[in-house]
Amino acid sequence: MSRNRMRIAVGTSLLTVLIAACKWAPFAGDWNLTAYLEFVGQPTAVPAGVTIFPSVVVRFVYSDSSCSQQLVTLTLSGAAGGTLGGTAAQVPVNGSATFADLSVDRPGTYALTATAACVKSGSSQPFTITGPVVSVGVEPPSPGLTTLGATLQLAAYGRDAANIASGGRFTWTSSDTTKVQVSTGGLVTAVAYGSATVAAALGGVSGSTLVRVALMPGAVASLDVGINHTCGVISGGAAYCWGDNSSGQLGIGAVGPLPIGTPLAVTGGVLFASASAGFGHTCGVTVGGRTYCWGNNYLAQLGNGTTTNQSAPTAVAGSLSFAAVSAGFYHTCAVTSGGAAYCWGANPLGQLGIGSADQLHHTAPIAVAGGLTLASVSAGYNQTCAVTTGGAAYCWGDNTYGQIGDGSQTSRPSPVAVAGGLTFASLSTFVNHTCGVTAGGRAYCWGYNSNGQLGDGTMTNRSAPVAVTGNLSFVAVSGGLYHTCGVTTGGAAYCWGANSFGQLGIGAVDQALHTAPVAVGGGLTFASVSAGYYHTCGVTTGGVAYCWGDNTSGQLGTAAAAFNSAVPVAVAGQASP
Repeated sequence: MSRNRMRIAVGTSLLTVLIAACKWAPFAGDWNLTAYLEFVGQPTAVPAGVTIFPSVVVRFVYSDSSCSQQLVTLTLSGAAGGTLGGTAAQVPVNGSATFADLSVDRPGTYALTATAACVKSGSSQPFTITGPVVSVGVEPPSPGLTTLGATLQLAAYGRDAANIASGGRFTWTSSDTTKVQVSTGGLVTAVAYGSATVAAALGGVSGSTLVRVALMPGAVASLDVGINHTCGVISGGAAYCWGDNSSGQLGIGAVGPLPIGTPLAVTGGVLFASASAGFGHTCGVTVGGRTYCWGNNYLAQLGNGTTTNQSAPTAVAGSLSFAAVSAGFYHTCAVTSGGAAYCWGANPLGQLGIGSADQLHHTAPIAVAGGLTLASVSAGYNQTCAVTTGGAAYCWGDNTYGQIGDGSQTSRPSPVAVAGGLTFASLSTFVNHTCGVTAGGRAYCWGYNSNGQLGDGTMTNRSAPVAVTGNLSFVAVSGGLYHTCGVTTGGAAYCWGANSFGQLGIGAVDQALHTAPVAVGGGLTFASVSAGYYHTCGVTTGGVAYCWGDNTSGQLGTAAAAFNSAVPVAVAGQASP
């Protein structure tokens, strides 16, 4: 310390000396520290000619107040020979100089040097200037927001012709600010149910992502499970789907390889009475009887006159008015309001029921033979089953495992009566077995039984109906791949068969073959259940959807893809879980 820096009068008290010392502030030379300039906001990689963002910030270190007000000037260095654009000299504020409009006109690797009259210069870290932007990406892809007011930070990046990534000051916009709003920094906010395309632009090039506000605003009225996706219709008729979307079977207007674990609204604004999820496609019937399908159409299962996949609902060809539709694997069947059955799609084993099998792709509805008056229809793998208005069961198509139920293993291209003379209230056929509930609540199954999915206490295939063991009274049953589930008259859910993914919902995953009904855990009261490949879903009497089992493709709808569940878990985004 310089002896002349502080003079203390003789006789001054110790306290006064201490106070004076505390008020004294050293400057750069007091501790032999050298004042210098430091980059606290480093330049980042941006395309040539684009403003460097975030702004470059330089501050004074160890300088006194008069020095830290001196003009700061930036110079550019780099072998590529680029020129620094923008305002390269700034007067600092509170010891820091901010450069908000800098750019470099040529690709390459550069560094900035900051100088001021009274301090040592400072240098930035090396940074890259890329070529002109040729594409812009926005992440995450196709995000969903499940509650109004929810926010999500999006990120954008540019790429040049050499695929080198860069940042910059992106301009963010939303195609519909009444649904989704976006800030200047890419923070999106859910404003109302629906979707909007949020775009980020840089250097005259833009990229976008579709942001959906996916909360289901009403109680779930019905639910159907496909192979790896699930669809439901809420009160009011809006349809929502989740899970695998590799063929556009979610109907959201886009095809994506990534699992979608949150319910998303089916696009188009169509109001449905019911929806049916198949292998890679989905169909639904409107309250007015119009039928729409979407997803995989390789074998004409959408019935729209083509074999082109559709990621949004497309009307089934013709002017028929349907009361119900059932999506199978590669075919679809429906029943008109007058009870006539029509099918379309693949027919190699006679699953369309038109009197013969063929290798044609039937791209429009064709009448099922036999002139039966049907109340319902269920399309499975290569077979179809139906119940007449009088309760008689008929099936047609593949019968390799006895799934037709006529006492044989002969495939049938036209409807044949199911053996036993039982009166059914409903039927469900899926892969290679069929189950039904009689008018008196008794459950019967037939067909393939390798995993105990018939529930008769054995693993023996059956070509005619056999009663499900126990004295349970069911209102409905649903067959999956290797398991079956049903709801009793009291609302309890029971399942039987394979449980390798927890699809029985009994609280554990096991390799045991449950050949008789076991109670689904959780104590929920269900109105309906639907069994798929390796997962199951149900709707409670309060209109809340629950799913359990395999979640590899997000088909449980829990917003936690890849986490299987051996007990029922509420589907995300519901108003009252």
